[in-house]
Formats: sequence, structure tokens, C-alpha cells
Amino acid sequence: MSKKSDQTVIKKYANRRLYNTGTSSYVTLEDLSEMVKAEDDFVVYDAKSGEDITRSVLTQIIFEHENKGQNLLPIAFLRQLIRFYGDSMQTLVPSYLEFSMQNLTNDQDNLRKKLTESFGNSAFEAMEEQVRRNSEMFENAMKMFMPFSQTGTSAQPAKEPEAPAPAANELDSLKDQIAEMQKKITELADKSAGSK
Repeated sequence: MSKKSDQTVIKKYANRRLYNTGTSSYVTLEDLSEMVKAEDDFVVYDAKSGEDITRSVLTQIIFEHENKGQNLLPIAFLRQLIRFYGDSMQTLVPSYLEFSMQNLTNDQDNLRKKLTESFGNSAFEAMEEQVRRNSEMFENAMKMFMPFSQTGTSAQPAKEPEAPAPAANELDSLKDQIAEMQKKITELADKSAGSK
């Protein structure tokens, strides 16, 4: 977060205590969570180094909520998010997620209305429609970065190379081996039938 004049400054001390300079009082992660929900903007600095640690503190708040059983992030999403670290798409992910969350925030009143009208299929349809729209926007954004997108040709996935056809002499060898195995099986079957 960039520092703005209306942001509350929170200082984090070595003993992990958080100090709200706006209210001159110590606060907890739960207090900061409530500030986020109330749309109170704040920035968190390490009291000793002065480093902006807002991102790590917000991540810690999410971690705490997830640990309390308030699971908001699906496992598949978390796995995919981890896969993006170090990937060439990593630089696009924050903008996409921010854009998607902004759309969800803008549409939340409409979604809430549909959810309260019915707990049936229309509620799920509203969520599916939002996910579909976000996916389409992401796909369109990704197309801009795909190779050959400017020429209008889409990148084709690489085909698996076909296994070379075995040579005629290899086929003959395989046929001979199969015939030999069939002969041995027949001999074994005859022996076992004769011993009974």
C-alpha cells in the first residue's frame, strides 16, 4: 500500500504487538480485520526497520480466519495460486485478482439480492455467472500475451510425437515370440491334463 494522508499508521513491534497511532492504543489482528471490513485504510510498518509490512499482516489475517474454520479460499484456488509463484504469469495475477475482486465487490449488492430471493438454483446461477464473466475476462487478458496473438492465429498446443511404426523384422520377431509362448502354454496345459 502506498502511504496516503488518510491512512492510519499501525506499528508492529518486536514482541508482535500492533500499535494504532491513530487511537494511541494496541490492537489485535482481529481489530485490523474489523478495520478492513469497515473500509478503514491503514498501513503497517515494522517499528524497528520502518519497512512496510502491510501485505504480510493482511496475509496473516487471512491465515487466522482460515485457521478458525472460516474457509473462504478453495484448496484448488490455493494450489493454483502457489503454481503462479515464479511463473511467467506471476506479474499478471495480482492485477487480475484485484480486478476480479473489484467486480465482485461492485456486483455484491446484486448477488446478495439474488441470494436472498431464493436459496435454489438462481443463487448458484448468479455465482456461476459471475465466475464465468471473470473467467472470460481473464482469458481475454491472457490472449493479449499469447504468442502469435497479433497475427490472429492462435497458438496450437504441441502434438505428441507419434511412436514410430515397428520395422517389419521387429514384427516378425514379436510374432515368433508369441508363437513360442503359445506353444509352451499348450505343452504346460497338456502336462497338467495328463497328470490328472
